[in-house]
Amino acid sequence: MTRPLAALALGCASLLLPWSVAHAAPDDTLTLVVGYPAGGTTDQVARILAPHLSARLRMPVKVENRVGHGGHQAARDVAKADASQNVLLLSNPAVMVIAPVTQNNLGYSPDKDFTPVAHVVDYELALAINKDLPPNRMMFLVSWLWSHPEDSRFAVPALASLPHFFGLKLSVAARVKPTIVDGKGSAALAANLASGREKIAIDTLSALLPRHQKGDVIILATSGRQRAKQLPDVPTFYENGLKISALGWNAFYAPSSMPAAKVQMLGGHIRSVMSDPAVRKAILNTGMVPVAAGPDETAQMLRRFRSEWEPLVRHYSFAP
Repeated sequence: MTRPLAALALGCASLLLPWSVAHAAPDDTLTLVVGYPAGGTTDQVARILAPHLSARLRMPVKVENRVGHGGHQAARDVAKADASQNVLLLSNPAVMVIAPVTQNNLGYSPDKDFTPVAHVVDYELALAINKDLPPNRMMFLVSWLWSHPEDSRFAVPALASLPHFFGLKLSVAARVKPTIVDGKGSAALAANLASGREKIAIDTLSALLPRHQKGDVIILATSGRQRAKQLPDVPTFYENGLKISALGWNAFYAPSSMPAAKVQMLGGHIRSVMSDPAVRKAILNTGMVPVAAGPDETAQMLRRFRSEWEPLVRHYSFAP
C-alpha cells in the first residue's frame, strides 16, 4: 500500500461498518459519514471537502448519509468501527454535546468512543419567517407573537438540536411560549417555511440562506455577536435587544480504535484542505465560516462548547 491512508490501515480490508455487505468500502476509500439527509448543513460541508481531501490523499473519498435518530445512529455505527476501517464521522453539537445530556442509553460515548480529528466550520443560526407573515422586523415579530399566542410556533430541523435549544433561549429572552416542532431536517424545514406550512423557523444560516436569497423566506435575525458577512443588512438578535447568541460547528471524529498516527495524519490533511482558498470560498458562500483546526484544538473547542451549553441543556431537562 503506497497511498497515505492505506499505509496505515494495518493491511486489513476496510469495511465502512458492519451495516451490510452493500455498505462495504475498499481499504483505499475513506468514507465520511453524515448522520443527516442530503442538503443539510453537515452534508454540505462533507460534500465540499470530499473531492479536495481525495486529491490530497490520492484516494477515493465518499460521503455516506447514515440517517436516523437525529444523527445518533451514524455515531453509534462509527463508534463500532475497528482499527482497520477508513471512516470518519462529521459531527455537530447535537450528537457530541446535547444528546449525551438529554438521552439515556445513547449507544455511544463521545469521550470513550471517539477521537477528535479536525474542526472544520463554525456556523450561525438564524430565525426566518414565511414571506407572507406580516412582521418584517424581529421586534415586530415578538410583538406579533404576544398578540397571536396561537401562532407561537417555532419549527427547527430536529428536536434536541442546537436550533431547538437556541429557540428555548429565545423564548425566555422574548418572553414568549412557543411550541417547538420537528421540521424533519433542514431541507424539508426550508421547503415548508417557503410554502407557508410553517410560519417561523430557526435553523442554521447556511440552511436558510438560499431561500432568503430567492425571496421565498425572510431572515429576521442571526445569532452571531456581529452581523453575518453574507447578510450585512440583517441585524443580530443582540441588536434587536435580545441578549442571546450562538455558534454551531462541524468537526470530524474518528472511532477511538483508529491508530493515533492515522488520526494525526488525517487531521493534518483536513487542516490543509481547510486552508485552501477555494475551499474557504466555497464554505463562505454557503453561509458558514471555515476553520482549520487539528485534533488538539478540536478537543479544546469541544470542552469550551460543553462548558457553555451543557448547563443550559440540563436546565431545560429536555427529553425527546
